[in-house]
Amino acid sequence: MKPVLRPAIDGLLILVLVFLFTSALLLLVDTSPVEAYGHLLRGSFGSWSKFSRVLNVWVPLTLCSMGLLYAFRAGLWNIGVEGQMVLGAIGATAVLNGGLGSDTPLLWLGLALLAGMLLGALWALLAGWLKVWGGVHEIFTGLGLNFVAVGLVLWLIFGPWKRPGIASMSGTQPFPRELWFPTLEGWRVSPFAIGLALLVVLLSLWLLQRSRFGLELKAVGQNPRAVPLYGLSPVRYMLIAITLSGALAGLAGTLQVSGVYHRLIPAISSGYGYLGLLVVMLANFRLLPIPFIALFFAALNVGSIQLPMMMQLDSSLSGVIQGACVLSALLVFGLRRLQRRSP
Repeated sequence: MKPVLRPAIDGLLILVLVFLFTSALLLLVDTSPVEAYGHLLRGSFGSWSKFSRVLNVWVPLTLCSMGLLYAFRAGLWNIGVEGQMVLGAIGATAVLNGGLGSDTPLLWLGLALLAGMLLGALWALLAGWLKVWGGVHEIFTGLGLNFVAVGLVLWLIFGPWKRPGIASMSGTQPFPRELWFPTLEGWRVSPFAIGLALLVVLLSLWLLQRSRFGLELKAVGQNPRAVPLYGLSPVRYMLIAITLSGALAGLAGTLQVSGVYHRLIPAISSGYGYLGLLVVMLANFRLLPIPFIALFFAALNVGSIQLPMMMQLDSSLSGVIQGACVLSALLVFGLRRLQRRSP
């Protein structure tokens, strides 16, 4: 088999396994797989309004997944991406609250982007610092900082930033329309957010696959003990990688605040950080499949809303399909490795 065809064949095998598993599960509960898949497709691609919701999920999911790729290249498991996204949302909200009533909204939106990326990066850098100088594994650090971030956002919503006269789970006071990221007539997604996500993908493609930095980062991730022989510092590259990862998660949080919800809400991350881990693993830690897998996962999330209304079927089916995708991918990739090792 030609090496160039292997990714396509592996992807096809994964889809077949997922289709067979999910169809068998639906048949067990006396549900038509064809009807269920039809509702998923119509719920996500049936109209521009529905597809725009898919894009609203695709943008932060792609940004978080691209950020995670930097950390994985350096050999780090940045489980704290959820908290970094939340901190980005908090930083953006703080800036936008300061821009209320301003006659230069674009300036404040730009500052919000910078603040969100900075806070996300610093939150990730804290996890990296504890890893390289404190000896604390980044998985435990990331999970702990996620809980801290969730507690912080709840305190802000019910405390200093609570809506006048009430403290509500609906979040803070909505921003005025001039502090929303620009959109077009009839669009439910900001083209600015889509453009940013595409720009991040293109820049990451060059940085990770065409630049010397990407080559050195990969070397650090594969053998951190050997690279000092070539004058490279594993600590430096690990900290840079996790900082970039946090900055992209913070950017995703900023776009959630002013591009989607237009306020800070308790569930501002919507689980996209954890879902991004599945996206990157399903992509086999490669960059090019990530935007397409993220689009598939986003379509599942949005399309599954139709299932309870049309078939009295729980919307958690999307999570079942996503999990089946990852398990099937692990099976296929594992078999490939065994095949390469066999004489």
